Amino acid sequence: MRSFGFIGWVLFALGLAACGDAKQSAPAGAPPASGAGTAAAKPLTIAASFPAPKRLVAFGDVHGDLDATKRALRLAGAIDDSDAWIGGDLFVVQTGDEIDRGDGDRAILDLFDRLQSDAKAKGGTFLVLNGNHELMNAELDFRYVTDGGKKAFDDLGEERPGVPHVDEAERGRANAFFPGGVYAKRFAERPIIAVVGDSVFVHGGVLMKHLDYGIDKMDGQVRAWLRGEAPKPDIVMSEDGPVWTRLYSAQPSTKECDELGRVLDRLGAKRMVMGHTPQKPDISSACGEKAWRIDTGMSKYYAGNVEVLEITPGGVKVLKEDK
Repeated sequence: MRSFGFIGWVLFALGLAACGDAKQSAPAGAPPASGAGTAAAKPLTIAASFPAPKRLVAFGDVHGDLDATKRALRLAGAIDDSDAWIGGDLFVVQTGDEIDRGDGDRAILDLFDRLQSDAKAKGGTFLVLNGNHELMNAELDFRYVTDGGKKAFDDLGEERPGVPHVDEAERGRANAFFPGGVYAKRFAERPIIAVVGDSVFVHGGVLMKHLDYGIDKMDGQVRAWLRGEAPKPDIVMSEDGPVWTRLYSAQPSTKECDELGRVLDRLGAKRMVMGHTPQKPDISSACGEKAWRIDTGMSKYYAGNVEVLEITPGGVKVLKEDK
C-alpha cells in the first residue's frame, strides 16, 4: 500500500472531521433520517390549554338572540330558569359570534361576563372565544348590526378620542368595540383558539399555516390589537384565518381531512370543534368525526335548532331540545 505521507494523513483526518460537522449542522427541527429511531415530535402546547373536565358542553353562533342563547345554556345544564349558574364544575365553551344579526347582542355579552364569574365561583368554567363578528365590530364593520343592536350602546355615545367618525346612531357601538373600548378590552381577554382535554375549539378552523406561524403569537397579536396597542394581525383576519376559514365546515375533501389530521396530531388532540358555518338541521361531523361543526343557526335570523355538543370520557353526544 502506498504511504499517505504526513500531509496525506492530515488531509484525511480533516476530511473525517468535515463529514462529522456536516451531520451535526442539520437545521433545527429537521426530520430525522430514515431509520434513525427517534421518538415522535412532542405535541404542541398552547397557552389556552385546559385539562379534560368530567363533562364539557359547547355551542356555536347565537347572533344576538338572547332567548336561543339561554335555551342552549339550559339544555347544557349550565343555568336554571332564573339564569343562575347550576352547572357546578361543568366546562362550557362558546365558539364566538355572539353578536350581530339580532337585537340582544349586548345582553348576551353581559350575560356571558357574569356567567364566567359565577361558573368560576362554583368550580366550573365558562370559556368564550372570539369569532369573526366580534373582530369585525372591532374594525367598525357594522353591516350586520340591527337598529336595536346599535341603540343598546347609546349610553356609550360620548365622543371618544381616536375613534373614527361614524353616524351618530353608531357612535356608542363604535366607542364600545373600537380597539381600546370597554367591550374590545373584554374581547382582548379571550383566546381565539383553545384546547380542552383532547378537543381543539375555534370559530372557523386551525390550519397548518397557523401552527407554523404560532397560535400563541396570533393570540397575543389579537389581544394587543383589541387593547389598542398594535395593528390588527392580517393572518387572523384573512379569508383563511382561524376565525374565517371554512375548510373543514363545508364539505371537506380527503386532502382537507388529511390536513386536519396533521393539525390534530401536532396538537395532541382527537377532534376540532368549530362554529361559523351553519349546519342544518343539526350539529354534524366530518373527517371520521375529527371535525365537529356546532353552528346550527340557532338564532332567530337563521331559524335553526338549538343544540349543544357534549363531550365526556364516554364519548361525544349531541344534545337536542325536546319538541
